Amino acid sequence: MSPPHRVVIVAFPGIELLDVTGPAEVFSVASRVAGPERPAYTVQIATADGGPVVTSSGVRLMADLTLDDVTGPVDTLLVAGAIELADGGRVEPVIDREVTHWLRHGTCRARRIGSICAGAHLLAAAGVLEGRPATTHWLTAGRLAAEHPSVRVDPDPIFIRDGQVWTCAGVTSGMDMALAMVAEDHGQDLALATARMMVMYVKRSGGQSQFSVPLSVQSVEDDRIDELRMWIAEHLTDDLSLEALAARTHLSVRHFTRLFQQRTSTTPAAYVEAVRVEAARRLLEDSDRSLPEVAAVSGLGSVETLHRAFRRRLGTTPAEYRRRF
Repeated sequence: MSPPHRVVIVAFPGIELLDVTGPAEVFSVASRVAGPERPAYTVQIATADGGPVVTSSGVRLMADLTLDDVTGPVDTLLVAGAIELADGGRVEPVIDREVTHWLRHGTCRARRIGSICAGAHLLAAAGVLEGRPATTHWLTAGRLAAEHPSVRVDPDPIFIRDGQVWTCAGVTSGMDMALAMVAEDHGQDLALATARMMVMYVKRSGGQSQFSVPLSVQSVEDDRIDELRMWIAEHLTDDLSLEALAARTHLSVRHFTRLFQQRTSTTPAAYVEAVRVEAARRLLEDSDRSLPEVAAVSGLGSVETLHRAFRRRLGTTPAEYRRRF
């Protein structure tokens, strides 16, 4: 019988509670589902001094060991993240100096290393992400790219794997990443059984987007443009031409176009296509509808248009996307 995979999750004051407990629960449930005859994982929490840390929610987490005590074989080392509000409402990642120093100069050599949410900033500060693709919470991705230009930051996927280095987006995506690790370690059957036990959406693979189109282009004010965007999402097969949308808002085409771009930083045509492609993605992920049906229901019209839109926005074909997700 092979020994269980040892998982160590690094925590520090202010971390997001779910960054630690989410992946820990996935590994724990996987072990319980596998059964005592097939030990899957042991999970430990490590802090700088081995003492408890207060999370962003105020809940205290007890540590199992200090960072310096993380010796011996470690299969998976995960670094949790923390985000705080700075002056002016800016969102800033917390960079814990003790953790980054330990990551850079410590003796721990894990087979696999990963970060959850803003934990990617600590991996980058320690040089772990040098020259690698990585993701983090979309709110801090710009900061990560600006401060570490050698890191190929992609703010969209929920997690990215580059060899044995994994990074993921905000909070719950840490559970998706952990589930993918279970699949890699013990097979898809155990990952699926774990997802079912936790009532998780097992198909949230790494390449899927962190956010929906309506959330990613929210307008500055709650006005007629916001109302129109909500209406578009519910009427994908209607006439959504520039002229029809302008008429619905009782504005001239020129005024409507300028106002829409001002509020959303995109054009009406680009927005409509993005929403329709998102609807098509969901249909491909969650149904067995044919491509002509997907094209029709999403408002893209024809399979040819569906293909062009997917190539332009996702760099893949609808059929390949369905196979992946």
